[in-house]
Amino acid sequence: MPGLVSVKTPPETPPLRISVPGTPTQAQAQTPTQQRSELVYSVSNSKPASPLPRRPPSPSPSRSKFSPRKPPPDNPNSEAALDNPDLGPFLLKLARDTIASGEGPNKALDYALRASKSFERCSGGAEGEPSLDLAMSLHVLAAIYSSLGRFEEAIPVLERAIQVPDPPRGADHALAAFSGHMQLGDTFSMLGLVDRSIACYEEGLKIQIEALGDTDPRVGETCRYLAEAHVQAMQFDRAEELCKKTLEIHRAHSEPASLEEASDRRLMALICEAKGDYESALEHLVLASMAMIANAQDTEVAAIDVSIGNIYMSLCRYDEALFSYQKALTVFKSSKGDNHPSVASVFVRLADLYHRTGKLRDSKSYCENALRIYAKPVPGTTVEEIAGGLTEISAIYESVDEPEEALKLLQKAIKMLEDKPGQQSTIAGIEARMGVMFYVVGRYDEARNSFESAITKLRASGERKSAFFGVVLNQMGLACVQLFKIDEAAELFEEARGILEQECGPCHQDTLGLYSNLAATYDAMGRVDDAIEILEYVLKLREEKLGIANPDFEDEKRRLAELLKEAGRTRDRKAKSLENLIDPSSKKKKEVTKRWPGLGFRI
Repeated sequence: MPGLVSVKTPPETPPLRISVPGTPTQAQAQTPTQQRSELVYSVSNSKPASPLPRRPPSPSPSRSKFSPRKPPPDNPNSEAALDNPDLGPFLLKLARDTIASGEGPNKALDYALRASKSFERCSGGAEGEPSLDLAMSLHVLAAIYSSLGRFEEAIPVLERAIQVPDPPRGADHALAAFSGHMQLGDTFSMLGLVDRSIACYEEGLKIQIEALGDTDPRVGETCRYLAEAHVQAMQFDRAEELCKKTLEIHRAHSEPASLEEASDRRLMALICEAKGDYESALEHLVLASMAMIANAQDTEVAAIDVSIGNIYMSLCRYDEALFSYQKALTVFKSSKGDNHPSVASVFVRLADLYHRTGKLRDSKSYCENALRIYAKPVPGTTVEEIAGGLTEISAIYESVDEPEEALKLLQKAIKMLEDKPGQQSTIAGIEARMGVMFYVVGRYDEARNSFESAITKLRASGERKSAFFGVVLNQMGLACVQLFKIDEAAELFEEARGILEQECGPCHQDTLGLYSNLAATYDAMGRVDDAIEILEYVLKLREEKLGIANPDFEDEKRRLAELLKEAGRTRDRKAKSLENLIDPSSKKKKEVTKRWPGLGFRI
């Protein structure tokens, strides 16, 4: 039976080169990236493939051993010929041969379409006997669509494919269903539909565990793949759970200090760092480095040194961070050359370090060196690497009060990524940063437009329940306030409130800032009772859970007292002018401007 490679093809991979091995057992020696989304029909062979180095997978290989059982039909293009049971295998072989010969994917697509139609007819359609041949042909068809960038057309094909196998019938059916779900998840991911992608991966993992057991090495590879997807979606608790399971499986099936374990620990370190557990992250990175040293993986050791430097910098241990970065820089220069993007990435980290330690001239020098490398990238450099580097450098320029230069770099990064599939969330994050920078320099229209574009992309990608999405809503609300779009601001703050309360809790700093913004907005709208209710809730939280030492406590207490006093004086209170809420230097009545120190809004 066939094995299908993930559609997540690296940008540098040549277009549609599909290898066709002679036997299905060759799938046992493939890389984990391939193995995670392939059909692996041999349940007895549980030897895992090494996760390093990772080779770029081909977009859509067919690994079946189909060959025509009889001479081809007299007229394979006729509709009547589709009922011939020999036509499907014949056309599928033609599709494979066409791709392998480099004749072009469109012709192969036509063969694959007719092959799937033939298999569908011969299997009796949706009500007929489950046919793995049909499932395989649909997988190949979807992979060709994906390699052509036609992901929307691949989705209904794969949705049909996962309905064909019947997992209770045995391992072959179960693993065909697993492969279909993983390939469908990859396709959703390329469209930026993160939530639907993860749902498919979770279902695929469930099917694989039922077929192979929960300790099979291939289950470990799938758990790792799914953990990476959860990290991208910033769902770190589930990612940590899956990564721990992967680590347990690899420790049970691999030698101590194996490459598999090192790879798992690097991912675990990333998760711990994202959750703010820097000590645990450092421990995992040190163990991963020791494993890589034992396996003579010098370049990977250097990459881990960069990650270790990042942790040290987060812990403000700058001398140790500098030592780690310099070690990595020496290895990268000697192994990859002075103009490799890996060297540029270390330059960026050194620039950040020197900026934090007040050595601004050195910081700017390293930024310029990195930009020179990104301006003339060596062959094989991906646009994602360059865009990521530009984004990091922009953060340094922003922090040294050069927002215009930072904005230029971010705009350049977006331009590089806008035509790349699967980059919607990344672009949304960059647009959100641009929105903050526009806001800071007083370009509120552009800030609102950037936030709106980012929010649209995040909604489409399924990240509308993440804390980051709530923060972006809050930022857009502030931009609307500055533009006197107070009703729109209130709607944005209210939506952000529901998300941040769920994801961060009411005591989180982001949530408390949102409460303050919402109370100020309600006051500006004349909804005094609602503003009072929110401020009373915030003060109660601070008194009972957070303490009253925070300077915001006195500010909020004073604001509440003034609201209560005015509400008691008159029930028909006019809405307060937004100008007084936004501009503390307003020349309105003094008693009005005193009421909302710090504008009442918090960025």
